[in-house]
Formats: sequence, C-alpha cells, structure tokens
Amino acid sequence: MSLEAKITEDLKEAMRNKDQAALRAIRAVKSAILLFKTSGTQEELNEENEIKLLQKLVKQRKDSLEIYRQQNRPELASVEEEEIAVIEKYLPKQLSAEELSAFISKLIADNGVSEMKEMGKVIGLASKALAGQAEGKAISEEVKKQLSK
Repeated sequence: MSLEAKITEDLKEAMRNKDQAALRAIRAVKSAILLFKTSGTQEELNEENEIKLLQKLVKQRKDSLEIYRQQNRPELASVEEEEIAVIEKYLPKQLSAEELSAFISKLIADNGVSEMKEMGKVIGLASKALAGQAEGKAISEEVKKQLSK
C-alpha cells in the first residue's frame, strides 16, 4: 500500500475517532504529498521520496518544538510532540545510538577511512544506506566522533 493510500485510510480513521492530533499530522502529510505532486519536478513519489518528505516534516516539527521549549511554551510544544509521534509511525524504525555507532564503525573499517578529510565520503555512504533509519545530523555527529578518535 502506498503512503498516499495509507494516509487517506488513516485520515478517515482519525476523523471517525475524533483524534485531533492525528488529524493535524495526517493532514500535514497529505498536504506535503499534494505539494510534491504539483511541484512540477516530474519526479515520482517513490518510497525514497516518501521517506524524505516525512523526515522533512518531522524535522520541521522538532525545530519548532525546540523553539517552543526555549520560549517556555509547553502547550505549543506538546502539540508538536503529538504530531511528531503520529508522523514517525510512517517512517522506518529508527536505529538506536548503539546500532548507529556499530554501523558507522563497520562502514569506516570496510572503506579503510582513517582521516577526518574523508568524513564526507563516510557520511554520504551512511546516509544512502540508512535512508529513513537515522537522521542526517545524528549520522554526521557519529562519523565526526569516530574519526576524531
């Protein structure tokens, strides 16, 4: 089942259950899909693009969440947390910090990378291999940490 079909079904279910948090988040995903389709990029909404789209939505909400916490706005922060939880259900399972660290270690060893100047190469390989399973920021921080040892 495509993401779009799943979103449509979940939207109907959220409406039936009167789940406001799910409705907000699912409508945001549906809107992002529609914007992607009408953007004129001629790209197809394949699984890779779906993951990127969902990650972008989660990142936007995490950025907002951070700002709301800094400004001591717990009511707005809780809204963002609810939406993040709903959107993350559509993403692949995220790797734990230990799993990410082990994967990066193996990737560095397999490619014979030992210097910080090759950090971009490792990040590129890891980002491609872990699409949707880890955030880019977490990947780059882990690579930097391991190469600086």
